[in-house]
Amino acid sequence: MFLVGLTGGIASGKSSVSALLRNMGIEIIDADIIAREVVEPGKKAWRKIREEFGEAVFHPDGTLNRPALGQVVFSQPEKRRILNSITHPEVFKSMFFRAAKLFLCGHQFAVVDVPLLYESGKLYKYVHKTVVVVCEPAQQLERLMARDKVSESEALARINAQMPLVEKAKMADFVISNTGDRECTKEQVEALLTQLRALKTHWKYRFIFLGSILVTVSVIGVGPYILYKFLKQNLNLLQ
Repeated sequence: MFLVGLTGGIASGKSSVSALLRNMGIEIIDADIIAREVVEPGKKAWRKIREEFGEAVFHPDGTLNRPALGQVVFSQPEKRRILNSITHPEVFKSMFFRAAKLFLCGHQFAVVDVPLLYESGKLYKYVHKTVVVVCEPAQQLERLMARDKVSESEALARINAQMPLVEKAKMADFVISNTGDRECTKEQVEALLTQLRALKTHWKYRFIFLGSILVTVSVIGVGPYILYKFLKQNLNLLQ
């Protein structure tokens, strides 16, 4: 199995593309969903955020007040760096285990939905292909203001806190334009899947995995019969 990194800019339409992929049967590892899970009350990242940012970014019931935290980190780069240092390791760990599970289930590829794929850099080296969702700057600003109910200056601050879309597009293997209607975007997603399904990269990783098993079996001295039984039971990895 290989990983495909899906990214874009805030309010560029990445979530719409992710939803289309999911509806087409593609496994999605969504960093945003995982990021919400790792800051649930009582978890490691939740405790660290409470220590670093105080009670002001939490609701009375103990859940994270995302708008309040957002106002802090978007206006203060150092605070944003601290928040990322708290949450990113937990998110990365969870994504790794989910990817490993999909690999063992024999999937050809999975899509890793990561808003800051290029900015963070940590996950970028693990993806085989990247997809960037873009739209016109005016559309991005308008969508963000409407979605988050923020002023133009606040929306611009959030957009400018990320790498420009035009720069992300230059680094991408595939670019999907979300400037038109849903049907236009859907056609581009279908074309993307056709190209991804034609790749044979997953076989390389499967053979590497099976090769490592063979080496391990040889080192520990397990007999041929046990090796035969193991490969027979896990033959679906090569199907």
